[in-house]
Amino acid sequence: MNRFQFVVDHQRRFGVKRLCQVLGIARSSFYHWRKPAPTRAKRQAADGKLAARIREIHRQSDGTYGVPRIAAELRDGGEHVNHKRVARAMRLIGVPGLRLCKRVRTTLPGQSPRKPRTCWDGTSPPRR
Repeated sequence: MNRFQFVVDHQRRFGVKRLCQVLGIARSSFYHWRKPAPTRAKRQAADGKLAARIREIHRQSDGTYGVPRIAAELRDGGEHVNHKRVARAMRLIGVPGLRLCKRVRTTLPGQSPRKPRTCWDGTSPPRR
């Protein structure tokens, strides 16, 4: 639970001033947090709709679409979403992303036949 939410839940009984003093938060911070509450609720509702759409796209692709493809699919459908928002929503609802591309390894380290010699044996300081 958020400290500010605690103040909202108990403000009728104890008052905002006293709760803020006890919790060690500024009243101005509480009122600043409370001000965009309708906006926060609106965003949560939009995230719920987005999550439902993501589940549907993921199910239609048989679980093979990851964040980039789901974001592209949503954009093709006319929704304005960022890939970071899609990734956050997928993480929150527990939908795993999958990338089907293989990682290409272009440089392989050379295998030396023996280990290099060290000039310092640990007893005397190294020469410079």
